[in-house]
Amino acid sequence: MDEAYVPEPGLKGPNDITRGDPGAGLAQADVRIDVSYTTPMHHHNALEPSATTAVWDDGKLTVYETAQGINATKATLAEALEVPPADVRVISRFLGGGFGAKGPVWPHTLITAAIARELGRPVKLVLSRAHTYTSHGHRPETHQRLRIGAKRDGTLTAIEHVTTSQVSRTEDLLFNTSEPTRMLYACPNLRVTQRAVQLDLPAPSMMRSPEVVASHGLETALDELSYELGMDPIELRLRNYTADNPDADGAPFGSKHLKECYRRGADAFGWNKRDPRPRSMRDGDTLIGWGMATAAHTAGGRPGAGARVVISAEGKATVQVATHDIGTGTYTVMSQVAAQSLGLDLAHVRFELGDSNYPFAFVSAASATVPGVGAAVNRACTAARRTLIDITVADPRSPLHGIPADRVTVEDGTLYDTDRRARRDTVRAVVARHGEPVEATTEPVFIPPGYSTGACFAEVRIDPGLGQVRVTRMHGFFDAGRVFNRRTLRSQGIGGAVWAVGFTLSEHTLVDRRLGRIVNPNLSGYLVPVNADIPEVHMGFVDKPDPANPDSLGARGFGETPMTGMTAAIGNAVYHATGRRIRDLPITQDKIIEAAEDQ
Repeated sequence: MDEAYVPEPGLKGPNDITRGDPGAGLAQADVRIDVSYTTPMHHHNALEPSATTAVWDDGKLTVYETAQGINATKATLAEALEVPPADVRVISRFLGGGFGAKGPVWPHTLITAAIARELGRPVKLVLSRAHTYTSHGHRPETHQRLRIGAKRDGTLTAIEHVTTSQVSRTEDLLFNTSEPTRMLYACPNLRVTQRAVQLDLPAPSMMRSPEVVASHGLETALDELSYELGMDPIELRLRNYTADNPDADGAPFGSKHLKECYRRGADAFGWNKRDPRPRSMRDGDTLIGWGMATAAHTAGGRPGAGARVVISAEGKATVQVATHDIGTGTYTVMSQVAAQSLGLDLAHVRFELGDSNYPFAFVSAASATVPGVGAAVNRACTAARRTLIDITVADPRSPLHGIPADRVTVEDGTLYDTDRRARRDTVRAVVARHGEPVEATTEPVFIPPGYSTGACFAEVRIDPGLGQVRVTRMHGFFDAGRVFNRRTLRSQGIGGAVWAVGFTLSEHTLVDRRLGRIVNPNLSGYLVPVNADIPEVHMGFVDKPDPANPDSLGARGFGETPMTGMTAAIGNAVYHATGRRIRDLPITQDKIIEAAEDQ
């Protein structure tokens, strides 16, 4: 810690930000807390390890890669191997999980391609599970200190939040970003500092929900503050609610329905039945705890995507984007967007992805796929529909000939006059008479910044003698903008809840401090949650379009949001059950037993 330093500005701008006068704000406070939290190194553990197959043909390279960033992979391969980008193709149509490690290019990809060129024959490399702990990044070990001041009525007067992260000797990019502290609540005096400590360990990298580290610290500290104030944790957050973005000079968010999330989430969970006194809720000898926290995650603010659509003489459409389905439902959701924008039946739309020969898309990361790729698909399909209508009304053979184009709409593969619905034509007939497919291609457009929020609630049951913690209920209610597909969105919420259980209660990469080696590079020693650890997870959504994202039909990125609140909700529930605050994650059995012995 004595070697910590503030790195140069990185992915999210400066690493030391001050608003107002934090020192004066703390002096004005009636109540102050000064707390520290630590989190260990975490690893991704996707079901499918990273794998590469490289094939050279006449100086051109094709790589089949477990990638969530095929265009980044293509660009890096071209530069490293000194090959024109046009001579590199990356294909990744299906992916067995991607949580950040498969976004950037790591040495195993470059080595495989280089060896294949040297040998003159295809080469395949699949990382073992142990290799994945050293070969493609991790979430770094962190230390956080928060000093928060508030008036007796709960109004925040100051926040100081210093996060220190492990980095390698050669890279000091910080991925555990601090937007929750900077953006979520109204606080006039703020200082957020992100520091690095260089260690002889592999480089950290992107890992799903990078804001969870800062969010866990902030939301746990606010829970501690609520007890100091004798105030309900939801009420404390409501008293510091802001509809404007403090990190953007007070500009309003596109939309923010967080208050509704608090209300509806609390109602669904039954929060009003909670006895606020620690150790007050029991079932025999079992301690019961309820905790809550706010979830918040930035989405957008990234390069967008392009898209290509072709409508055939059979009245069917093929849509292509160089994006990925990392398990989030991209195939399904983008097919839905295309069908709606084109006015075709879903069965007549084919969405193709995972090929760098398709129009560009940003890495599948930062919750950017739905707002970025969805907007691109909508733009391309809307353009193709306009072209289709123009062809129809200009065709003397069509029943819609001569009708103003703005009076023609398309539904279920049929074009009709909105004034006289009996006058109609079919997409199939129009394209067949036209004699060639109808096509449209759009270029990438920058994704506007978005902010998805929500309220998370958790119940735990603890055996104080064994130190065993069971999460028995998890509820989340979220504002993700417009919901395209409730099933895939709920699935993303469940995934975030599962990650939260692991983050809070079990996941911990162990390092031999003498040798710098990871000693549990396997799923028998690195404990991820399994089905038996997870109760039924309840997810609800406001489902109101964000007007700041008209291209993406009002949707925002969401997938990484739930974890940012659920980890603190679980930790806060453990405190409510036991009356002991465990500030060092994971909250393991030995720590619960030690806390019980202290009482």
